[in-house]
Amino acid sequence: MELVYLEDAYVKELETIITSIDPALSAVQFEKSIIYPGGGGQAKDYAAIEIGGRNYDLKDCKKDDRGIWYVLDAIDFNLQDVAVIRLDWERRYNLMRTHTAMHILCGVVWNEYQKKVTGGNMEPLKARMDFEFEGLNDELVREIEHRVNEEIATNHAVHIKQIRGAENIDELLRTKTNLLPPGLTEIRLVEIENLDMQPDGGTHVAGTAEVGEITITGFENKGRINKRIRLEVRNPGQ
Repeated sequence: MELVYLEDAYVKELETIITSIDPALSAVQFEKSIIYPGGGGQAKDYAAIEIGGRNYDLKDCKKDDRGIWYVLDAIDFNLQDVAVIRLDWERRYNLMRTHTAMHILCGVVWNEYQKKVTGGNMEPLKARMDFEFEGLNDELVREIEHRVNEEIATNHAVHIKQIRGAENIDELLRTKTNLLPPGLTEIRLVEIENLDMQPDGGTHVAGTAEVGEITITGFENKGRINKRIRLEVRNPGQ
């Protein structure tokens, strides 16, 4: 299955064909897909799927050794039928803005404080990131917020790249542990020009100004060293 969102996160609607059906899962696979199935801290997309003039609700996304499956509310169609996928675009776009905001935060914290990420999660327009950041305090948090918004306003371009092999990948990791599956022959990178580059499988905006701005709504101690930063994304950008 061609995962269109890996190369172009802005495709909102796609016509494709059904290539596999699993009645036990009430799920299908498509020749192409624009639906992000969830993973890496990014929530799955919501979408409606039209087949033969009928709309089907996307109930869930599942993964197994056969690939990604899309669970629908009914299976009453056939292989090779044409399907039209329509994303809940507002949700997807807000997740893109939020995910890019997290990478900007990560880049600022790494470049200026050399602190690595120990965890993170997001929902549309809200996120949290955990760092090994002993000594984080209110003054530092406000400075980090200011620097992140400066980088957003600079409107750095965001690029998707592919590299072969895992040589020297450690220098691009911003996480405390290497979360990449073993044996990868190609690694997808998300680059924010002049700020950050790291392996990532999610969806992002094309320029940082689209994020709008962020507010750090709080930080918490998650142990002596680990600190959790919570942020909200506000004011849609360009």
